[in-house]
Amino acid sequence: MPTKPMSITLCNRLISYLRFIKQLPPDGHETVSSTVIASALNVNDVQVRKDLASVSNRGKPKIGYVTAELIAELEQYLGYNSYTEAALVGAGKLGQALMSYKNFELYGLKIIAAFDSDPKLEGTAVGGVWIFAPNKIVDLCQRLNVAIGIITTPSEHAQSACDLLVAGSVRAIWNFAPVNLRVPHNVIVKNEDMAGSLAVLMSQLANGAAKNSSKTP
Repeated sequence: MPTKPMSITLCNRLISYLRFIKQLPPDGHETVSSTVIASALNVNDVQVRKDLASVSNRGKPKIGYVTAELIAELEQYLGYNSYTEAALVGAGKLGQALMSYKNFELYGLKIIAAFDSDPKLEGTAVGGVWIFAPNKIVDLCQRLNVAIGIITTPSEHAQSACDLLVAGSVRAIWNFAPVNLRVPHNVIVKNEDMAGSLAVLMSQLANGAAKNSSKTP
């Protein structure tokens, strides 16, 4: 594990390296080099070498890293060898999709409980995750020592869900609701702005179409 906090950009790069390396066929890929990773992911070779140097000191010139060892070191550095437990608030379609997504556990995240105000959902399970009424958020999060709260409620209920999670002693919030949450200074918030991401994508698509049309004779 890193001795100091990782930046989000470094974390994202390391995850992409690990994903690529784990997809390599075992035959003929006993070792892997930073050059191969950089070429496959279309990133700067110097940056890859620098990033991997923060994870491992086992790289050898002209050979690279033993693939199995580098995978193990990346997983250890990223914290994949231990689970961080999370609770989700808002078991609608998006919430249920996240509850059913088993690959979270590959990245060290395990959703262990969900909460929703719909009485029809209370006492049911999705993806092996049981759904409880919101009035149990504080107690269960405290008793289970939940570290991360995931919010997938409608925007008008996001702050109240956040307040309950904070009262339940969660230390980080992963927020999918399109609102700016108010939290204490010691609680981390990561917003997933899907509408904003879509707007950026559509803008880039439109700009690309405009550039192509300007080149057309």
